[in-house]
Amino acid sequence: MKFITTLFFLLCVQFIFSQEVAEINGTVTDIDNNPIPFASVYLPELKKGSAANADGKFTINNIPYGLWQLTASAVGYEASTITINPNEPVFNGVIFQLTHDNELDEVEVFGNRNDHPDKIESITRLPLKPYEQIQSISVLSEKLIEDQGALSIAEATKNVPGVYTFATYGNKRESMSSRGFRGIPILKNGVRIHSDFRGVGILTDMQGVDNIQVLKGTASITQGVATDLGSPGGIINIVTKTPKYTTGGSVSLRGGSFGQIRPTFDVYGPLNKEKNIAFRLNGALERADSFRDLVEKESFYFNPSFEWKINEKTTVTLELDHYYDSRTPDLGTVNLAENDMNAIYDLPHSQFLGFENDRSITENTTYAIRMDRELSEKLTLKGAFYSSSLSLDDKGAGLGKTIEENEMPIYNIRQRSYSTSTRDDNNSVLQFDLIGDDVYTGSIKHTFQVGFDYRASRFSTSSQSAGVVDTINVFQNIEHRLPNVALGEANVSGGKTNSLGFVAQDVISWNSWLKTFLGARYSSTETLSEVENTRSDAFNPLGGIIVSPIKNVNVFVSYTNSSYPRTASRLGQNGEELGNERYDQLETGFKTTWLNDRLRFNLTLYKINNKNINLPVYDETWTNILYYAKGGNDQRQGIEVELTGRPLENLELIGGYAYIDAQYKEHTSYVYGSAPLNTPRHTFNAYANYSFRNSILEGLSVGAGAYFTGERPINDWSSGPVTHQGIVPNQKPFDVEAYTLVNFQAEYKFNKNWSLQFLLNNVFDKIGYNAYRTSYINQTDPRNFAGVLRYNF
Repeated sequence: MKFITTLFFLLCVQFIFSQEVAEINGTVTDIDNNPIPFASVYLPELKKGSAANADGKFTINNIPYGLWQLTASAVGYEASTITINPNEPVFNGVIFQLTHDNELDEVEVFGNRNDHPDKIESITRLPLKPYEQIQSISVLSEKLIEDQGALSIAEATKNVPGVYTFATYGNKRESMSSRGFRGIPILKNGVRIHSDFRGVGILTDMQGVDNIQVLKGTASITQGVATDLGSPGGIINIVTKTPKYTTGGSVSLRGGSFGQIRPTFDVYGPLNKEKNIAFRLNGALERADSFRDLVEKESFYFNPSFEWKINEKTTVTLELDHYYDSRTPDLGTVNLAENDMNAIYDLPHSQFLGFENDRSITENTTYAIRMDRELSEKLTLKGAFYSSSLSLDDKGAGLGKTIEENEMPIYNIRQRSYSTSTRDDNNSVLQFDLIGDDVYTGSIKHTFQVGFDYRASRFSTSSQSAGVVDTINVFQNIEHRLPNVALGEANVSGGKTNSLGFVAQDVISWNSWLKTFLGARYSSTETLSEVENTRSDAFNPLGGIIVSPIKNVNVFVSYTNSSYPRTASRLGQNGEELGNERYDQLETGFKTTWLNDRLRFNLTLYKINNKNINLPVYDETWTNILYYAKGGNDQRQGIEVELTGRPLENLELIGGYAYIDAQYKEHTSYVYGSAPLNTPRHTFNAYANYSFRNSILEGLSVGAGAYFTGERPINDWSSGPVTHQGIVPNQKPFDVEAYTLVNFQAEYKFNKNWSLQFLLNNVFDKIGYNAYRTSYINQTDPRNFAGVLRYNF
């Protein structure tokens, strides 16, 4: 019996070892031979598989010789199956070419799955992935915007920690803030749309957005001097969609609360057999009411683009982006107390404080011509001309002072005024860059950029006012017909600014764990006026170090500064010009990646100071300015935390927290230690999306997000001389309460063509407020829903 058992064991061992197995190696690419990172490769019969790496390469071990079906799949691509017949120990050369199934790029916020977001060089000027840059950069993909049903800049950028709404000015603009600076500049395809230095914001349509890029902190190196109040806080760049060389597209119809109807279309593909000329057409119409009576909007959006690959080394792209929006401005509600007490009135939705024909019309057209020329394997020349024209036409009511009886204010009774204003704004940028990628001097690697840009801004404004036209009681029915009014004399103004800048940057890789960033920008800005022209020069350096002590961990520190020339011509005690103001920024932190770059965590600490402000010096009565002097210290410092990625193939996560400590320090106009208006100390965002796979619920995906905005002062706290709208000198302004919005989304894909999406926003019907001083106190939308039927082809 023992002999038989031993013999049986030896036969089994011989049989097992006689089973010949192979190692399967291959690559997964798209039809343009670009690698598809982290694609799944699977043998269903053997229930074995593997995931490709960041370069699209995969390996599967211990596969028995014979005929097998091998399947490759990736999010956003159609799965492909081929037959393989391994008959040797190492079986190489398996190639999958997957085609898009018209799903869009995966969710990315400060990630590298979307390795090189379109037009990222228009703000960074370097051919590096976002996570490789020394600056804090977040990228919001088209896929994220579509999944969340975002229709505005604020709805999209709430996924970036530390970015929040500054004001909506009656829901007719979108003004965003970051790191405690009001109204950071918003660009489209790398060019300014609105040149107002106060950052009053813009409107745009999300249908044509390929991605949104948020560059935080001083942007002097790449974007020029800080001509805006918010420039040191960062910029937002909206990138429009560009042509594809595969035929496809989509149409959709969205309907929802408050009478919303929104059809869209997107079609793209090659224009010739050689597939070296391609086009793309995007468009949207929208008509909607509001939760508030008499408030409505209509908009139209059109976005055509063409691209020509002249040869293997030269590509030319032309883009046009046109948006028209006509809507009713909403004054919102009022505060029923002194400016130091929060008594915001919960105005019934049936009450509208304006006139029935109040209107705000926005018309914006941007276009771009881009050229990329590969000079050699290491050198590329990039040229671009970006241009934007903006026309604003606002007509509407305004709220004035409260009425007093027996020297006591009655806060529910307000004077109502009427005014009109127009603005024509034209901005353009001509930019050329010489890019060097992986250029070696000995064993040291360089990635560098040398370039220049010429920027021009022209604007003209006009305004008229009828003064006080009537008095209203917010507790009673309000007359909405505008009485006969006579507008006063028109106030006309304008300005022209030309700026020439030279930029040079070099990223030096000394070895596998140490990189240094060196850069500098010289800018010359000329402001033209009717009386005289003024010129301001600025030199701004950048320096930084990235150390990788262990794999997938980068520790960085950087310094940069930006110049503010708008007040450079102010005169000192002896009649001398004081020159530019300057903002200095220190930033440090670390970036880590886990699970083959599928999950990323980033921690950033920053400190921004403006210590040489051109401050007014007042007389003893604090009413007259005697002269200006250098001094003061406005400080912003804080922490930003981001966790983003796809830990599972069917689970997407985004999380973020920001702490902002913004203070006026050593300032002659504001109380020491007080925060700038509308600056929350805390913001938080969390989002998850789960797609069901290999189950009865396949085709269904569900997502939810929570977004917290902390309490923030409704106004600046003046120490005496400043008396802007709603400011009472030496009286602390009240805080607008914190609020949290929770949104829910679900989508079911019937097949590769048809899908139905359901959106429920503000699930718990929590009301928050976005205010601009006391001129506008606008509430967030109450609970609302929408459905989107989409056909992909």
